[in-house]
Amino acid sequence: MLKLAHIYLLVATSALVSACSTSPSTETTSSGSSPAAATTNVFSSISELDYNPSQQDYKIGTNDLLDIKVFQAPELSQPVRVDPRGNISLPLIGTMRVEGLSQGQLEKQLAQKLGATYLQDPQVTVFIQEFTAQRVTVEGEVKTAGVFPIKGDMTLVQAVALSGGLNSLADPSKTVLFRKQGNVLKAYNVDLNAIRDGKMRDPYLRNDDRIIVHRSDARFWLREVGSILNPFRVFVP
Repeated sequence: MLKLAHIYLLVATSALVSACSTSPSTETTSSGSSPAAATTNVFSSISELDYNPSQQDYKIGTNDLLDIKVFQAPELSQPVRVDPRGNISLPLIGTMRVEGLSQGQLEKQLAQKLGATYLQDPQVTVFIQEFTAQRVTVEGEVKTAGVFPIKGDMTLVQAVALSGGLNSLADPSKTVLFRKQGNVLKAYNVDLNAIRDGKMRDPYLRNDDRIIVHRSDARFWLREVGSILNPFRVFVP
């Protein structure tokens, strides 16, 4: 029975190696072009992605977490979360509406309010710690697929980590980032291994980005072969 199990294993493994070693470039479509060539133009150039953090165009939304610092008055410096109505509440200022303001606009308004009565030429900075009004979707071969809020300047690798990381069937080199730009939906093929090895920079994400980690066919078939051969393990001493 042990020899029989080995025979099944050799046959299944040979079939797997044969399937995985088949070069797609040797096959042609009905139009005469190879599938590899046909899909080459599907992906946009990764040079279009954002490799530097930017908050210039972001508008503050409800549930965002703001870190407000007033240099002349450290006691006024504190993190504050935007409430569901789009307001924040601060000492000396009270309640003010911030939803829809940019980071710079809020800094200016806070400086004006504090300078009008309490401080002379106040220096105010606002840092957006959590962009809960913005979200990304992570799905495919990850441990916990879902929709996650963008916290600060989030990168693609950080978003994958939020989903629990890759599962055993994932192919890190087949990670696709979908991004809508105007009326055009673009797709970018990102190699997570290249990022981890320092061969590629980790791109920053935007609101409504969608990340799909695809399956490794080789790992999938190895798992299937293992499940088929599993019953024979009972008879192997």
